[in-house]
Amino acid sequence: MSERCGRLRVLVAAALVAAAGCAASHHPTTPAALGRAASSDALLAVIGEPGPIRFERVVSADWVVDRSGLINLDHPKAVAAGLEDGPEPIQVYFYALTHPVRGTFLVDSGVESGFLEEGRNPRVSVLVNSALNTEALEVRTTPGAWLTRHRAAGGTLNGVFLTHLHLDHSMGLPDLPGATPVYVGPDETHDARFLNLFTRGSIDHMIEHMGPLLQWRFEPDAAGRFEGVLDVFGDGSVWALHVPGHTLGSTAFVVRTPEGPKLLTGDACHTAWGWENGVEPGTFSTDGPRSVGSLAALRALAEAHPEIEVHLGHQSLSGRDD
Repeated sequence: MSERCGRLRVLVAAALVAAAGCAASHHPTTPAALGRAASSDALLAVIGEPGPIRFERVVSADWVVDRSGLINLDHPKAVAAGLEDGPEPIQVYFYALTHPVRGTFLVDSGVESGFLEEGRNPRVSVLVNSALNTEALEVRTTPGAWLTRHRAAGGTLNGVFLTHLHLDHSMGLPDLPGATPVYVGPDETHDARFLNLFTRGSIDHMIEHMGPLLQWRFEPDAAGRFEGVLDVFGDGSVWALHVPGHTLGSTAFVVRTPEGPKLLTGDACHTAWGWENGVEPGTFSTDGPRSVGSLAALRALAEAHPEIEVHLGHQSLSGRDD
């Protein structure tokens, strides 16, 4: 018995070591030159003023995934509501932000054209394809098709801001030119989960043609509302908020448009039910307690400024987009 227990301890220790070493990606990173550290007080000073950013949300695909990954089903509100695990319809988005001087940037990347082809996407492993149910993706608009139209109208693409590096936010990158700058939150590639042992190869394939990922240089928010705040272009038009929990580097964005401010939560909140009830994401997240804090900070921002239009990670507050 003691020999068996000894072997078990060795196996557990090996698994823990493996999990600790399961970074999200092996892709190189370098500090971003873009973005100026600021306080959330500076954001709040201008959030109600119309801004210069032309904003477009694009529904890239319809999908179905496990509800337990999207919502913490052990939360008392979820238990009281009788929520159970099962298939949850979601959508994959990307957003186009056009600055009058800096040009156009995407937030997240949608679903690449390789998913339109018959058969399995070769960039995604067989195991990941099965576990994430990528065969259920119904692609509606690829970033490649969007970029073709954008260029035809005289536009250029100047960069991509990833809310985080998970596959459903990075799997549109193969459609984009390799010279496109791609920005991520701090330590995003180092986000360590055992699941990364299986997904890392697929994520690395999505970004292998890109240069080093550019890491936002957040500093602590002096006002204490968020873990960090950046004035992205230095003119108060786009703000990056460090909201760790779903991943280490998870980043939300506040965008000031002529029609009013937009809040892009990323996967700090996936679903309409989660947002409306203040329930953090489930098993897809790295750090549950930090997810709780980040979601609470974003909801407090939106509640204090009801003019904000909220865009969640994978569902619309106004219902499914047609």
